Amino acid sequence: MTLHHRQGQRFLPYGANYLDWQDMPELREVIEHQVLFRYQTEQESMASRLERLVSERLGVARTLAVHNCTEALRLALISTRPSVGDLVHIPAVTFVAVAGAVLSCGLIPVLVDADESLSLDPTLLPADARRVIVAHMEGSVAALPQGVPYVIEDCAQTLGGRFPDGREVGTAGYAGVYSFHHNKVLTSGEGGLVVSNDEQAWARMRCYHDHGSARVPGRYPTWDQDAHYGENFVTSEEVAAIQCQQFRHLDEVLAGLERMYGLALEALPNRTDLQALPRTRGDVKVSLRFRCESRELRDAAVAALTAEGIANWTLGKYLLPEHPVLTGRRSLYADGFPWSLAPEGQALALSRDGFARTRDLLERTLCIPLSPELPQEQQAVAVKAIRRVLEAV
Repeated sequence: MTLHHRQGQRFLPYGANYLDWQDMPELREVIEHQVLFRYQTEQESMASRLERLVSERLGVARTLAVHNCTEALRLALISTRPSVGDLVHIPAVTFVAVAGAVLSCGLIPVLVDADESLSLDPTLLPADARRVIVAHMEGSVAALPQGVPYVIEDCAQTLGGRFPDGREVGTAGYAGVYSFHHNKVLTSGEGGLVVSNDEQAWARMRCYHDHGSARVPGRYPTWDQDAHYGENFVTSEEVAAIQCQQFRHLDEVLAGLERMYGLALEALPNRTDLQALPRTRGDVKVSLRFRCESRELRDAAVAALTAEGIANWTLGKYLLPEHPVLTGRRSLYADGFPWSLAPEGQALALSRDGFARTRDLLERTLCIPLSPELPQEQQAVAVKAIRRVLEAV
């Protein structure tokens, strides 16, 4: 599809643009081998190859491939060996899957308000916080709290980001999780990874994700005397093969995003009422983010961009204090589990102003995705289309 027909918008999610039958040797290898289950073969499985490649690329000791990022979050939480009803502090601005992962482990989510960057504000955490999930949202690298035993990094939207010290996001805390959902940086439709430098944590996650077994490739699973129950989160060989192909293009995707972001910063209109939010060097430049003077201006910009066929989105859907799962403490259990275990009289939300500032920031924020797969000259044309619309709002 040509840029003329796309009218400057990102036609497909980032990694999906790099899917190509001529570039799928891993998938061809899996099909020719005729084994789609990772533990059925005595040779290195494709899933094991993916885990090895990811560990090398991210500079982390251990990687485990699973069905999706929500499962990865659950594994990370379960590996901390919590007690049912324990509190987990999570961002007030993130996808509801984070709260769902906490609740499905029998734990209680505590919403922590955002700072000016819309990341979890670590200054609001209590001194005795033990489990904290930090979400690196919209390509932004969030600050991690210090002195917390179990910091889990949700990197679903920021694969390839780096901290100021050069470490990859997901590798600085107790564990990091990633998503290969359709609209993420890389995609296999669905799919997830969990990484950790804690060997014992990884061993617990590996066992739990395969029915608690002591699995040996090519053999039926066995259970030793220290076995515990588990579930089936084992990824398949064909999904791992697509993820291997995608990972080979990660640096290319990141470079394309950086290039278009640089072009956009030079060309965007200089308006005090519609300002581009700065990104740090280590952020993944998945989008241009704007802070508008008012919600009315934001809505007008959304309408104008949409009318021109230019992709855009807002972030209100991520405000968990207004999500029915949290507001209504909804549960499929007859006794309301695990909400029924929430400590009486203890606030399950930490905010200085009842999330009023965060709500205002979200209502005035606009995101326009970038197109890393386009050559530079077409990226420049797309940026001009964005500028033309924003100048006229």
